[in-house]
Amino acid sequence: MRFRFQFRRYLLPLRVAVRTAHGVWSEREGLIVRLENEAGIAGCGEAAPIPAFGTETVDEVEAACRDLGEWADDARLASVPARLACLRNGIATARAAFADTMTAKAAHKFIGVAALLPAGRAALALVGPKAESGFRVFKWKVGVGDVADELSLLDDLCAALPSGATLRLDANGAWDRRRAERWLERCAERPVEFVEQPCFAPRGGPAEGTARRSRDEDLLLGLANDWPTPIALDESLIGGGDIERWVGAGWPGVFVVKPALLGDVAGALAQLAKARAHVVFSSALETAVGARAALRAAFAWPGEVEPARSGGSPQPRALGFGVWPLFADGRFDGPAAAPFLRAEDVERINVEAVWTALS
Repeated sequence: MRFRFQFRRYLLPLRVAVRTAHGVWSEREGLIVRLENEAGIAGCGEAAPIPAFGTETVDEVEAACRDLGEWADDARLASVPARLACLRNGIATARAAFADTMTAKAAHKFIGVAALLPAGRAALALVGPKAESGFRVFKWKVGVGDVADELSLLDDLCAALPSGATLRLDANGAWDRRRAERWLERCAERPVEFVEQPCFAPRGGPAEGTARRSRDEDLLLGLANDWPTPIALDESLIGGGDIERWVGAGWPGVFVVKPALLGDVAGALAQLAKARAHVVFSSALETAVGARAALRAAFAWPGEVEPARSGGSPQPRALGFGVWPLFADGRFDGPAAAPFLRAEDVERINVEAVWTALS
């Protein structure tokens, strides 16, 4: 099949800057790709790399898009190098519109959503309002300020949580062993669902970088096996090869999956399903184009579930998609953040509207 291939690069200011251990994000950069067949049917996908995690850069994605040219067939599209995982994911998402794989039936009618709390003391002011809105899972960015101050705030946050609520801590790889153990000791008797990516090393590069990554991976496995609070991998899962490696290593914790950063989403999820892995689907702060594809994967995921806290039928783990409204221009947002996201909300996302907004 032959397609007309187009792409548009975006640089979108965020409505409110996001502070993490990686620094302050005030804008998001990426590309939307569009495939149109000779019958005029079109599909869109998104390449939203995060170089700090170890993905390709936006410049590399744009260069590869220019190399593809205005017209490309299946073989040409498949020739995009594996190292450009975000672009391969975007192309696969757009290509799926012609294979009827984007309309896979949802395994769930709705899934809970974790409320995203800002770093530092500002989190305390939001717990109450979000709890009143119905949120019962909260995600707090840590590893940003002084350790002693954040540990003190942890107790305040736990005290402010509604009955039965849980807290996810996301360190974005900010800690060494000593700091990670200090946190895990504190979390042991508190309502902490998991600690996300306590340690992280740069990917690839010279031998020293590779050796450091190996040491950090050994450290993560050691922490996961030594402490009762579960640990989740995030930055450590960028490509399907990472998931295969961690599954092979017998990772006992949680896999935080950002579909937008995986080159082969279906293959990665098949490995996780086979391993009966604990999975949380999470946003990569992408636009509505990438969000729809990621959320469709989340709603179709038939894997591990946890019992509902209030009884009744089991429910999947809460989504890490409580990020919207994210962009200063709301046309690029996914569904508004709410305690639960419905499958029908995902299907209402209009990806062509995002494409048009970039014209």
